[in-house]
Amino acid sequence: MTGSMSIERQYHTASTLANGQVLVAGGYYGGYLNSAELYNPSTGTWTTTGNMSIAREYHTASTLANGLVLVTGGKYCGGYGELSSAELYNPSIGTWATTGNMNTARQYHTASRLASGSVLVTGGWGSGNYFNSAELYNPSTGTWTTTGNMSFIRYSHTASILANGSVLVAGGYGSSGTFNSAELYNPSTGTWTTTGNMSFFRVGHTASTLVNGKVLVAGGSSAELY
Repeated sequence: MTGSMSIERQYHTASTLANGQVLVAGGYYGGYLNSAELYNPSTGTWTTTGNMSIAREYHTASTLANGLVLVTGGKYCGGYGELSSAELYNPSIGTWATTGNMNTARQYHTASRLASGSVLVTGGWGSGNYFNSAELYNPSTGTWTTTGNMSFIRYSHTASILANGSVLVAGGYGSSGTFNSAELYNPSTGTWTTTGNMSFFRVGHTASTLVNGKVLVAGGSSAELY
């Protein structure tokens, strides 16, 4: 057991900062939340920090090379309330600042920090549509550019950075149902290629890159290695 958060929440994000603390942001509890708080591993306690500009759930959070945390998209209200907005948390001063909007409003997407420092956002769902689109955030300019589309439309999938810098996207859900397919993004060319299928169809699963370079995918009662 350790200290409890200040606010009950679900569908939030948790990000490890450069100082070892953990930033928890947004989520849902009787309404959409814009609050954020910090966990201190040394004391096992939580302290509140600056609120996000927009209350959101089903968003993503990525710790950048410069120590800031990029939050993207998510949902903010009932119905078709997907967000294209993004904002940055500065741990040094505990405040948030808006940055460039994504080209597509989306939730249930993934966000992966590439070796170049850019952040790759893939897929998701918005306004009743599933997406195969992907886009890149440039921390130096605070802007987004589109990149190659995935081979499959998908949301609630996973994205994992491999040792060679490629991004492995696996599973998820789309217009044709749940997938067992997987594909690889090449940051050098901005293109996708299909790779071996998983043994099982999966959505809402987890994927963890291991120290040996393999990726452990787990969901339901089964697990497998890529």
